[in-house]
Amino acid sequence: MEAEVDKLELMFQKADSDLDYIQYRLEYEIKTNHPDSAGEAGLWISKDPGEILKELSAIKSRYQALCARFKPLSVEQKENKSRICAILSKTMTMVQELQKQTDLELTLLTEEEKAVTEQLRSYMPDL
Repeated sequence: MEAEVDKLELMFQKADSDLDYIQYRLEYEIKTNHPDSAGEAGLWISKDPGEILKELSAIKSRYQALCARFKPLSVEQKENKSRICAILSKTMTMVQELQKQTDLELTLLTEEEKAVTEQLRSYMPDL
């Protein structure tokens, strides 16, 4: 799950970078091609470039608000993962100690148990 969160965060960062680049290119095109006629007909876009820049700024602001809302979720997810790993590790240690104290031999894992163990290790490499 952490990989998906990291991937989503990278996508947000790329979107932010793309928005910055689009804004830069729009401003550059407006300044170089139409320095004193931003709202006149014959522009390369049908909408007033100033309005597009305002909308772009609004989109970027909404994006930043979304990132701000997303950040605590990411932090909480990482904390929960750490807690789960600690509890699971402690539980595994306790089971091993109980097996030693009661002289029980470990039985071999079934294929299903092996698959679940590998899946768990792939999600939580800290174990």
